[in-house]
Amino acid sequence: MKKTVQAIFFATALMAFLLQSCTESARRSLSPVPTAFGNLNEIVVIMDADMWNGAVGDTLRYYYSSAYPLLPQPEPIFDLRHFTPEELNKDPLRKELRTYMIVGNLKDGNSPASKMIIHDIGEENARKAKEDKDYNSALGRDKWAKGQLLIYEFGYSEDELIAILKENFPAVRKRVNEHDDQKINAFVYQSGENKRLEEEIKKDMNVSIRLPGDYFRAINDDDIIWLRRETDETSSNIILKKIPYTERSQLSKENIIAIRDSIGKKYISSTLPGTYMQTNGIDLPILTEVTKINGYYTLEARGIWEIVDDYMGGAFISYLILNPNTNELLFVDGFLHAPGEDKRNLMQYIEHIIKTIKF
Repeated sequence: MKKTVQAIFFATALMAFLLQSCTESARRSLSPVPTAFGNLNEIVVIMDADMWNGAVGDTLRYYYSSAYPLLPQPEPIFDLRHFTPEELNKDPLRKELRTYMIVGNLKDGNSPASKMIIHDIGEENARKAKEDKDYNSALGRDKWAKGQLLIYEFGYSEDELIAILKENFPAVRKRVNEHDDQKINAFVYQSGENKRLEEEIKKDMNVSIRLPGDYFRAINDDDIIWLRRETDETSSNIILKKIPYTERSQLSKENIIAIRDSIGKKYISSTLPGTYMQTNGIDLPILTEVTKINGYYTLEARGIWEIVDDYMGGAFISYLILNPNTNELLFVDGFLHAPGEDKRNLMQYIEHIIKTIKF
């Protein structure tokens, strides 16, 4: 009889435990998953303190905090925030940010950062990283909140990690920029689209472009279309011009600067008489590279501009895009006037708009 009572008690307790566990599990599954938040171009670095304060941290800062090209005053490519794993766990909100980079030396079995990496990528992949030196990074998504990107960088010595951070920087930068693209798009088009102006450009230039609702037409003559967005603090500008394409030499640094300067001299000035815009290749270099916009061969130029005989200047980005259908070049210039304001993100917004162009 005693055994029967004990069995009944055990079964009842087990059922109560299972019911409680199921209820708690259901509560956890029904609890809302937070959406990640954070600033554009921000990376949260999870790394042990001694490594952050040493050569590995110096290398990471050298590349990821280097100057964004090209702005009148230096601004970093990325804004870095550092937490040790212990600091990360102290505040739940620190786990709800958008972009993380977790860096660790897997040889150090006592390293909290390395333990985090091994837990996330798995023991088998950690062993693989020891044998295959090309396997030194991994990607994760939505670990603590929706919309998160996690980049794991790992090796088996600090020297390895330094080399890995250098080698992987271009790919990681591209991945973070792609992750930020959705946030940029949401901000740029928060006022909707200016459909009427888009149709005007399509009719006059045979070009489609997605224009935010707060852009307006400043000039549309037989030569250029000038689009602007004005606030109390900033002036964002996009200029379009079609040019007959006759020879390869038109796709050169000298020519893209000449086109830009000719437009600046004819159309753009300050309130002072005799002033005009020109590129400034003396205080900072003008950087050019061949790229593609929506598959079209493109020459890109970046630099700073100034107003001759006045104290005004800012950043610009210019493109010469080859239209394979009409044998024409489309010159597109984006420039910013934002005295006293940070310019990196504002220039990215302009670039985002320009890169929606299609023939």
